Amino acid sequence: MRVLVQRVSAAAVTVDDEVVGRIDPAAHGAPHGLVALVGVTHGDTEATAKTLADKLFRLRILEGERSAADLGAPILVISQFTLYADTAKGRRPSWNAAAPGAVAEPLVDAFAAALRELGATVATGRFGAHMRVELVNDGPVTLLLEG
Repeated sequence: MRVLVQRVSAAAVTVDDEVVGRIDPAAHGAPHGLVALVGVTHGDTEATAKTLADKLFRLRILEGERSAADLGAPILVISQFTLYADTAKGRRPSWNAAAPGAVAEPLVDAFAAALRELGATVATGRFGAHMRVELVNDGPVTLLLEG
């Protein structure tokens, strides 16, 4: 599993002109929130999802070297199979390393559920949909977590 994390001051995801997920850190009294783009590969498990959710929630990349857990910062979780693109050959990416939707969707859901169980405020995109993601990356801070 790969999670591309961006520290943001605001973020929203839209499907068919409908906002399906939005985070506003200031409304939660936090200086930042996080956007987590989540890719799933073959062999990932619910345990992998829970471990990475815990890592993300406690990752000290917010103001004052604090975490989302420390600040109550909201998190926007979006499925992103393209994190497993293989671009080694030619100009057309291969998606063979990305798990199929039937495997990936429950694990992305498990990742979001694990964050909620830890106490996070979580918004999500819509799995498999064409999404338009708008965010203000603050810093910029972008990290890749792998499990």
